[in-house]
Amino acid sequence: MRLARFSPAARPDDAPRTGLVVEDRVIDLSARAPSLPQDPATLLARWAEVREALAQLARDPADAAPLDAVSLHAPVTPRKCLAVGLNYAAHAREFSGSVPEHPTIFSKQVNCLVGPHADVHLPRVSDALDYEGELVLVIGRRCRHVPPTRAHEVIGAWCVGNDFSVRDWQLRSGQFTIGKSFDTHGPFGPWLVTADEVPDYRSLMLRTRVNGELRQEASTADMLFPCEELIAHLTAAMTLEPGDLVFTGTPAGIGFAEKPPRYLRAGDRVRVEIDGLGAIENRVVPEPDATAFVD
Repeated sequence: MRLARFSPAARPDDAPRTGLVVEDRVIDLSARAPSLPQDPATLLARWAEVREALAQLARDPADAAPLDAVSLHAPVTPRKCLAVGLNYAAHAREFSGSVPEHPTIFSKQVNCLVGPHADVHLPRVSDALDYEGELVLVIGRRCRHVPPTRAHEVIGAWCVGNDFSVRDWQLRSGQFTIGKSFDTHGPFGPWLVTADEVPDYRSLMLRTRVNGELRQEASTADMLFPCEELIAHLTAAMTLEPGDLVFTGTPAGIGFAEKPPRYLRAGDRVRVEIDGLGAIENRVVPEPDATAFVD
């Protein structure tokens, strides 16, 4: 099933509601099933309890709103957003010239997370904005010390993400986090596709286009460290909770690797699509003056 957060297109700033997406419509759970949890992370955590009720709703979407009549928000509000660098061999070589022996883990601070069609800011402090289309793993159960053989038990859902990166800020100190955490630089969605709808996450094709030009195309089978290993690695160090995100890495084809680099400019549109999960598309705009603390 597909879980989304949305508001009416005519009132995009309304508080988001949780919805069940069925084909090209979205069922408002607050109206149709007010007794169910109204938060996607809680739905994932209680999936065994709520799945049949949601399946019954999905069989009768007649009064649901058309998708083109709603504005989609970020589909979950996580406490943590983790990311994996250099997780495709060709990308590792184009970026650093070598393949890592262990997963390269960093954080994208949650302030960067936005919805699947939100504008992305071109920073006023850099002209080195780049794209990274990625498969995003969504945790469904609170967990720690998960062996790879049981990792499937804690995966709640999947979605599409773009790990926008400010390359000069990413590389100036050897620590990726700040260059990966600028406001608006973590769009994801368009909804959560629950794990039971994705029988094999390692057989998905990912494509990234800039202004319609194909820049990235690869299979998730090409990951150096599959998600089972990533979950085991991460939970050796920390507790993961329902709704936490893991951006699982990008394939080759980033703008940084071009000679000269092909960084994004205001007006560019970046689309990331993954088979079976949907697509997100974001317009690059100059960082608004309203973001400044001092006029």
